[in-house]
Amino acid sequence: MNKKSSLLAKGLSLSALTLLSRILGLIREMTKARFLGTSALSDAFGIAFMIPNLFRRLFAENSVSVAFIPTFKNYLEDSTTPEKKNETQDFISATFTLLTFLTTVFVSIGMILTPLILRIFYKTEDSCAMKEAEILTRIMFPYLAVISVAALFQGILNALKIFSPSGFTPILFNSIVIASTYILSRWTENPARAMAIGVILGGSVQAFFQFPFVLKNDWKVTFTSLKKAFSNPGTRKVIRLVGPTIIGMAGYQINDIVSSALATRAGEGVVSSLQYSLRLQELILGICAVTIGTVILPDLTGFAKNKMWEEFKNLISQSVKIMALIAIPITFYALIMSENIICLIFSGGKFKEESVRMTMDVFNWHIIGLFFIAVNRIVSPAFYAQKNTKSPTVAGLINFAVNIALASLLVTNFGGKGIAFALTTASAVNTIILFAFLSKTKDIQVGDLVKSIVTYSLKIILLSIAASASIYFIKDRIIAMFEGHSKLISHGIPVAITGIIFGTAGIILLALTKDSILKAASRKIIKRA
Repeated sequence: MNKKSSLLAKGLSLSALTLLSRILGLIREMTKARFLGTSALSDAFGIAFMIPNLFRRLFAENSVSVAFIPTFKNYLEDSTTPEKKNETQDFISATFTLLTFLTTVFVSIGMILTPLILRIFYKTEDSCAMKEAEILTRIMFPYLAVISVAALFQGILNALKIFSPSGFTPILFNSIVIASTYILSRWTENPARAMAIGVILGGSVQAFFQFPFVLKNDWKVTFTSLKKAFSNPGTRKVIRLVGPTIIGMAGYQINDIVSSALATRAGEGVVSSLQYSLRLQELILGICAVTIGTVILPDLTGFAKNKMWEEFKNLISQSVKIMALIAIPITFYALIMSENIICLIFSGGKFKEESVRMTMDVFNWHIIGLFFIAVNRIVSPAFYAQKNTKSPTVAGLINFAVNIALASLLVTNFGGKGIAFALTTASAVNTIILFAFLSKTKDIQVGDLVKSIVTYSLKIILLSIAASASIYFIKDRIIAMFEGHSKLISHGIPVAITGIIFGTAGIILLALTKDSILKAASRKIIKRA
């Protein structure tokens, strides 16, 4: 199997798992809405879950993707003798020991300081809600420790090019949270605590589920002394790599917080419309960009280590082109059918016509940035594979500065649309900066790489415009045929019909232009059949 087909196969497989996970994540949010609504208890749960989740994004995911996988990959490349394999095993044990020690200490301190931490994130005059938020935070704070271990196992498996177990764990997590809420809510003080228990159970299962797959591949997960853990050359390298990127990730998180604060100046409901729009965008983004980025990192690391720069460049090019083939058509379709998509997913209860309009206005600007955000998620691993954490960190900080500056200027006159436009513009600037930094790698012909990507992207834009014509002029008639029924019929069926027409038209156009990626995918499907 050639590299192109292999990447497609892994990407499609992981995308299928991610799609199921995102759907269950949406059902998890629907479960929360059913049991908690928009009450003070719902706010308390949201804040309590946000705190360990914030630190998870900063430390666990960041450390594994940026620092652990490239370092472990280098160890694997050198594990040609029993002595070298023992060094790799020592690195795993040292990392596991260091990770569990640091997260346990951090969680313990966090649980003690919970009241102080909540004062930073949670403003309420309701003392009962604050008390409940403290309880929920302390229940869920250990989630940081168990999900960090799960992230380490995922890093080991991904470096070994084993992706399915890690792709399946979010499905388990969402399923357990949903089930726990329904089953345990009758036994707990309130449904929020049942859901919080589900979070801890789900996070633990994510770790335990992956553990047998690590053992199956002849790697042990054992403790060592703290002295050995801190002095191990591999863990010291991981710490050096992850430090700068935490700054960049912190900038991203602050970016989100500041944007939300600015949105409160734009009027009632703007913050909510931004959150709904971003949730929908992230649902789409997670299906494609995250999976491709996960799949290519181990290969990029191997190519960089062996100085196989032509293969390195080709893998980036192929990955971005696959992303263009996915993200650009989705953007066009979403712009045409945004109202129906938003109504289908969110409408009902207090989410009425005005909420649909506000969310649609914001979403139409957010979705334009989908391709740029996706490309950033793919190009960043190219730096991590070269042990270069400074460049994406600087790019992230510039992204933060551009976003906040534009949002501050535009929020007064354009409200949520201005904030969404600022994020899209900042994402595009980030893409340009990443490629500019990549051009400093002397062995990679970035000019040829960019030319190839831009040419292919323009082709997909033209084909997407042509495919859009197939539904633009008939969508109103299709929508009118199903009006007046439940939202599943009124909006779901038109979305399904137009999606099939748009997708079919796109595939035909790709076939007529003899698209290389479509050919590779077709060969893979025929071979499996």
